[in-house]
Amino acid sequence: MAFQINSKEEYLQAYQKSIEHPNEFWGEIASHFSWRKPWNTVSDWNFNDLSVKWFEGAELNITENCLDRHLDTIGDQLALIWEPNDPKDDVRRFTYYELYKEVCKVAAMLTAIGVRKGDRVCIYMGMIPELAIAVLACARIGAIHSVIFGGFSAQSVADRVQDADAKYIITCDGAMRGPKEIPLKPIIDDALTHPNHVEKVLVYQHTGSPVHMHADRDLWWHETINDRIRDFMATTTQAEDILFILYTSGSTGKPKGVVHTCAGYMVFATYSFVNVFQYKKGQIHFCTADIGWVTGHSYILYGPLCAGATTLMFEGIPTWPDTGRFWDIVDKHKVNILYTAPTAIRSLMSYGLDPLKGKDLSSLEVLGSVGEPINEEAWHWYSTHIGKDRCPVVDTWWQTETGGIMISNMAGITDAKPSYATLPLPGIQPVLVDEKGNEVKGNPAAGNLCIKSAWPSTIRTTYGDHDRCKKTYFSSYPGLYFTGDGALRDEQGNYRITGRVDDVLNVSGHRIGTAEVENAINLDQDVIESAVVGFPHDIKGQGIYAFVITDNKKPEEEIRKAVIAKVSEVIGPIAKPDRIQIVRGLPKTRSGKIMRRILRKIAEGEMHNLGDTTTLLDPAIVEEIKQGRIG
Repeated sequence: MAFQINSKEEYLQAYQKSIEHPNEFWGEIASHFSWRKPWNTVSDWNFNDLSVKWFEGAELNITENCLDRHLDTIGDQLALIWEPNDPKDDVRRFTYYELYKEVCKVAAMLTAIGVRKGDRVCIYMGMIPELAIAVLACARIGAIHSVIFGGFSAQSVADRVQDADAKYIITCDGAMRGPKEIPLKPIIDDALTHPNHVEKVLVYQHTGSPVHMHADRDLWWHETINDRIRDFMATTTQAEDILFILYTSGSTGKPKGVVHTCAGYMVFATYSFVNVFQYKKGQIHFCTADIGWVTGHSYILYGPLCAGATTLMFEGIPTWPDTGRFWDIVDKHKVNILYTAPTAIRSLMSYGLDPLKGKDLSSLEVLGSVGEPINEEAWHWYSTHIGKDRCPVVDTWWQTETGGIMISNMAGITDAKPSYATLPLPGIQPVLVDEKGNEVKGNPAAGNLCIKSAWPSTIRTTYGDHDRCKKTYFSSYPGLYFTGDGALRDEQGNYRITGRVDDVLNVSGHRIGTAEVENAINLDQDVIESAVVGFPHDIKGQGIYAFVITDNKKPEEEIRKAVIAKVSEVIGPIAKPDRIQIVRGLPKTRSGKIMRRILRKIAEGEMHNLGDTTTLLDPAIVEEIKQGRIG
């Protein structure tokens, strides 16, 4: 696209302009999109009062940028490729015109069942084309979509449906993940036994599993859709209208509904996609994420489609039916850009090089990493064995709250450095601060990573609780957005993310609040109290270590199985503890505060540097926990 950066010199010029003249810079970028009405002001923001607005006064519909504007020029080009769970099943392909027609049909169907602009629609589906189509159909009518990852439990679904006050749910009978079928509709039925205001549940038939349909509430997709629909006029939305709510774990038990709005998110997701991956016309982009996470929103759907790219979505898992599945997909579809998580890379590394035998991989031009910092060993394996040392590796740092990639090298444009996210994108001003909020200047440096100015896809609020958003992200260091991550900066100004500094774990790229896991564990009838911390995990990056106090009425192994079952039931299998240590007590101060710092060090195997424990209520408990450490 016209705003693509083509050299290191252009990057430096763009970065300087974006910092010195941000409104002029972003106004020029935004001029390359389709607008129904232009903006009055490019940006107006204040982090102290937490008011962030971009392109205010503008009117648009994001799906006209994803679809309509491409129809005359690339309408016959592939927009979406769907690779099924089972490689023996048929691939589904949609040109831009075909995807446009499907989105129009579903938008008309949603309107027919009562969905209106501003309504919240929760989407709980497998990774099938209808998930992408449903998301875009909601956006086309101005409804607010909230996609819930298909691995979450009924309780987690209920929490999100309640918080969003959703009136509509779109789901499937079931989803496929490797050899397993995941029952989705029964989980929705379970979730809706909790208080809610849901009026209709739309069910897409995918696996053919028998499900119970509630006569007054549930509708089959295939019985409700009108296949004669060819066009559906997109609803006009304001720049700051909510596009979607996406729930992310916090350091307290209740998930946070991160809000992104239409215009700024569109501009930044597209700008970052084109520049980080150095997208070229005709390339096939394969992001392996689930659309239930922000990576799927920004870099399977909105970014690539707004850029006119061909995007590939995959229903299955990288190890089924064998551990060469990713590489088969790359060769089968001639993938040019592969964007995956360090967890997946480390997992595939563990199988050695045999799964790569007979794989060509010559179509690959750019490799990407997302979700957590990638360790140096995995970076080199990825670069050497997958990229054949000819594909740049972009190590991207960003968050659900940022909407798009914030710090990353640009493929073949700016320099890569293993285990470093490297340099900020134009418009992004990172700073490191110490615990007192003082900026740590000079290089090298270390501190807590903050951002000191707004960017177009800045989080606007947490849905229904603006004070929580201010407290979580903007109160630790006034005037700054606090990312919750620690970072290092080297002599050249490259950033290396060192991980969370709060009580949020990053497990396989998924953010999981320790309080959420503790709340779930404590629901088990035999558990008195628990404390959860993270520890280094060779595959997942971070594992979950649970210290659990019980009433000692049952064998420890039985307790462990019950805890795992309870966490899977309440949150989902992604949050299962990797290690569960049954303990007599927890290290607490005399005021009752659990000293997680001590537990974290024990979980990590650092037994000899625990600091002063004499002030604890029961110092002896620390030695007992050390003796019983697992792993």
